[in-house]
Amino acid sequence: MSFSDPQLLLLLLLPLAAASGWFIARYDAKRQAAKSFDLPSAYFKGLNFLLNEQPDKAIEIFIQVLEVNSETVETHLALGNLFRRRGEVERAIRIHQNLIARPTLNREQRTYALLELGQDYFKAGLFDRAENLFLELAEVRAHSEQALRLLLSIYQQEKEWDKAIQAGHRLARVSGKRMDDVIAQYYCELAEQAIGKKNLGAARDFLRQAFAADANCVRASIVLGDIEAREGRFRQAIEAWRRVEDQDAHYFGEVANRIADAYRRLDDEEGLYEFFSAALKRHAAVSMTLTFAEIIKRREGAKAAETFIVDSLRRHPNVHELHHLIELNLEQAQGTAKTDLILLKGIIEELRQQHQGYACQQCGFKGRSLHWMCPSCSRWNSIKPVVEE
Repeated sequence: MSFSDPQLLLLLLLPLAAASGWFIARYDAKRQAAKSFDLPSAYFKGLNFLLNEQPDKAIEIFIQVLEVNSETVETHLALGNLFRRRGEVERAIRIHQNLIARPTLNREQRTYALLELGQDYFKAGLFDRAENLFLELAEVRAHSEQALRLLLSIYQQEKEWDKAIQAGHRLARVSGKRMDDVIAQYYCELAEQAIGKKNLGAARDFLRQAFAADANCVRASIVLGDIEAREGRFRQAIEAWRRVEDQDAHYFGEVANRIADAYRRLDDEEGLYEFFSAALKRHAAVSMTLTFAEIIKRREGAKAAETFIVDSLRRHPNVHELHHLIELNLEQAQGTAKTDLILLKGIIEELRQQHQGYACQQCGFKGRSLHWMCPSCSRWNSIKPVVEE
């Protein structure tokens, strides 16, 4: 069941209206008559605004008549939360700050109000203020897990990876859930920063820590291979990239061309052929098939590459290999046959575009480049190459 904002406010405020009747009954008959006229009239006015789809005016009235006490704290918290969800962060902050300033709040109510205020600051982009509140709440058992998750969101946006690593370890202890794969990504981020500063020694250290956190970190293997190749250590680069096959075969296509280039720089065509021939027997990945087709073409000619692609298509039909087969035939076609192949290639190209890029396995986000953290749902290690799906 779902409610609109006015319906939600109505549900929240009806119990409060009933409680106000009890409050009025405590006074003498004369004052009771006055209260029974003034206070309910304000509520009826506010409810009238709600029913006429004027929630802003209704909210202003309800704020004016609500007195902060133990019976109305939850209503204030709900109103502040509603403001934040509507994007009216300044109003949410004002309500939660007003709550925290009240001496009548007990410890549980105060910490909950602090958590809400921290989320207000976070949504407003006031990360320093939000961080200070979440650090305080991380010490409160009832709110420590949520506070730590919110801290991680801040550190990720601010790219404070050292702090993210510390918070990640704390969150793993508090929640009882492993954070190794995410912490490994934080070390990879530090390695990328070190590479940007041309400090390859520091980058290697961070990658060693990434592997210590998660031995199956694909990104660490790719980055380490890139460092080795950058320093001209192509055998070591190949060794690093080859680990990707065992870590997650979905990403092997990301390093296929890197491995091929490294073998060629070593002038080892035989080793290149043997490596991909053996790898394809283990994993018939589309990207690896296409890479091996080019290896066969260089080694044995276009006809042999065509035969290889046709055999692969019979086992695993897909638009990428069909597109490559058309390109191979175009190199030799002439006249009408070439014109027909160009037309067919254009049709296949449109289909091929639908099966390229990367997609998040969690939320369905699609992009043209590989993100290790999904830009949409902020999940790590959830984006895979579409071509291999």
